[in-house]
Amino acid sequence: MERFAALVDGLVYTRSRNGKLALLADYLRTTPDPDRGWALAALTDGLDFPAVKAGTVRALLDERVDEVLWRLSRDYVGDTAETASLLWPEPAAPQAPAPSVTEAVEVLAGATRATAGQRLADLLDRLDANGRYALLKLATGAMRIGLSARLAKVAFAQAFGVDVEQVEELWHGQVPPYTALFAWAADGAPPPDAQSLPLFRPFMLAQPLEETVVDLAEFAAEWKWDGIRVQLVHVNGQSRLYSRGGDDISASFPEMTGALHVPAVLDGELLVRGSHQGGKAGGAASFNALQQRLGRKSVSKAMLADYPAFVRLYDVLLLEGEDLRPLGWEARRARLEALVPRLDPARFDISPVIAAETLDDLAEIRARARDDAIEGVMLKRRDAPYVSGRRAGLWYKWKRDPLLIDCVLMYAQRGSGKRSSFYSDFTFGCWDGDPDAGAELLPVGKAYFGFTDEELKWLDRHVRQHTVNRFGPVREVDRSLVLEVAFDSVHASKRHKSGLAMRFPRIHRIRADKPAHEADRLETLRAMVAD
Repeated sequence: MERFAALVDGLVYTRSRNGKLALLADYLRTTPDPDRGWALAALTDGLDFPAVKAGTVRALLDERVDEVLWRLSRDYVGDTAETASLLWPEPAAPQAPAPSVTEAVEVLAGATRATAGQRLADLLDRLDANGRYALLKLATGAMRIGLSARLAKVAFAQAFGVDVEQVEELWHGQVPPYTALFAWAADGAPPPDAQSLPLFRPFMLAQPLEETVVDLAEFAAEWKWDGIRVQLVHVNGQSRLYSRGGDDISASFPEMTGALHVPAVLDGELLVRGSHQGGKAGGAASFNALQQRLGRKSVSKAMLADYPAFVRLYDVLLLEGEDLRPLGWEARRARLEALVPRLDPARFDISPVIAAETLDDLAEIRARARDDAIEGVMLKRRDAPYVSGRRAGLWYKWKRDPLLIDCVLMYAQRGSGKRSSFYSDFTFGCWDGDPDAGAELLPVGKAYFGFTDEELKWLDRHVRQHTVNRFGPVREVDRSLVLEVAFDSVHASKRHKSGLAMRFPRIHRIRADKPAHEADRLETLRAMVAD
């Protein structure tokens, strides 16, 4: 655990991407199995200990540390694991040597809700402050140390001189501690089997178009539908539906996994039947309708009937044993168009190509995207192979312009990781009527990005100087600051007091020049509800 703790400490304090890669690659090369596999799983959110929660840690500290000291320290530090690791009292009696990562994983994996606290405490007693911090991060699954899963895979590839694309390809078929993956990369063993299982393949992603000018003789245009990007896989009689992050969501959409019988890997947008996006011809309901199905472990017959799902296909990666990814987009599109008639029309259709001769023509068509409730436009280079990740010059996304509204800052909370010292999570609201007549301010959204580092410092200072009340880690501020908020859409919601929920809200501009009573009212936001 000492080496893992040193790695975590190094990753926290290293800002350079290359520095992080070097640290992790060296750890993976020089640490034996299975410790390095469990460590890699922890760093890529591949571990879960259901019996150990943040509440478990708080309960342990409540028993050992003064309640006021613990609360004030946690509020100041902004991170439970860091606070607990520093405040944990040294044991009175000598303890066993520090546990290995493998021992810690085995102990925590075998814990129940009743035993988790004591097992975690026993491990903490055997570690110093750095070791306790690493253990608590591992145990609660909240690493947040500036290392993405993609970066970890790049470090793995660099550590053993293998191709990162092949690492991505094999990754999703493996389980911690990734013994077969290390045997292949480090020891020259044959690669794990990825062809006979319904595994996830990494998505090809798009860059924002921004100021780039493209020639539509070289690029094709498609609509960017407002659902969730999915991959549907059928291999050896088994089907799986995966989200963009590689999560298996088959149980939430059983009608989709039962609809594909052709051996293939398909890329598309998961939607619900309706007439919101693109009208009757578009045939898709709003994202709000799809949201009723997301995250459900089981789906009732009524839900299946009320919110029938389908996939609007964008691409085909593999078909009947043939890998089509090296082909250009036009060649893959032709294969996809030939495949669609063989699929269930109730569950599949194909995203049409937009007929536009120039970028100016496409701009005029895109301008109607909001009226048609479509998210925007995709531009795909006609000869581009299907490659994982966000590659320059191949695919572009040209999203519709965001909606804007002026809101009043109401509450703030500290962030995590690098932002743990700053109030960076902001809740804002609109007036439910005329503020001069005593109208109530109701929360309509929460955002934690969209501002620069300098603006974050300014906002943090404002929160500290204008706090009027505290509720645990949350500060209530006076109703004096207006924020211009950008968002993609707004929907009716029974879960919120305002009756509204924004999609992807972010801080667009700080309006310190605008009086709070001139901020927008709920009726303005309600008028933007399109579904």
